[in-house]
Amino acid sequence: MNRPLREIFFFAGAIGFALLWTAVSVRLPGPADLRDRYSLAILARTFPERNITDTVSAVNFDYRGFDTVGEEFILFASVLGSMVLLRQAEEKNAKPLPDAITPGRDVGPSDAMRLWILAMVGVKIAFGIYIVDHGQLSPGGGFQGGVILASAALIIYLGHNFDTFKRIMTHPLVEIAEAAGAAGFVIVGMIAWFWHQPFLTNTLPMGKSNEMTSGGTIPIISASVGIEVAGGFVLLLFAFLQETLTVEEEH
Repeated sequence: MNRPLREIFFFAGAIGFALLWTAVSVRLPGPADLRDRYSLAILARTFPERNITDTVSAVNFDYRGFDTVGEEFILFASVLGSMVLLRQAEEKNAKPLPDAITPGRDVGPSDAMRLWILAMVGVKIAFGIYIVDHGQLSPGGGFQGGVILASAALIIYLGHNFDTFKRIMTHPLVEIAEAAGAAGFVIVGMIAWFWHQPFLTNTLPMGKSNEMTSGGTIPIISASVGIEVAGGFVLLLFAFLQETLTVEEEH
């Protein structure tokens, strides 16, 4: 298919999408009506029913938890697809480039930078765990905390090199962690079946308010999501670096 024909298909699809979007949008109620109705209902129910103070976590991991399962597995499938597409560098007979930033130069960060990176890794891991564990009490949760935990792996690469990153972030263990996090969400949702309740019904004790054990299944699901998100982003980082920082050996 030549370029003019592709452009015709693209603009025809774009115009059709715009027309459908406009036709649907004019029939929807205004955002103010939806915001007031939904927010008032959630605010009135979250604390009395779940003993937690963060309504966003209540929505993500409880009231609309089934939607979040889909979102999590979208990330899981995206990581899996990226790993399949980017695995060529690992399967080919390849060797790493001499330097990640400027190929051909064997340079690296200074000792001061390495020390700073080492200190920041611990801070990032501690902060990421805090955000995951306190998602039901303050802004945060598994998605946000998982990204922070994954960024600890990124600064290891920035402060050292890909070989150090690869040794520390053991590839199979990260894959297992990502799969376990995704499966954990589903397993927690299946607990409700023992009480003959629908999937993801929050059936565990709600605990005391303003404590980490409050919220029933919410903190458990948040932790599972944090593990899955952190593992997924580390795997993506590994795949992109493996593809970018390797070259085929000359035969």
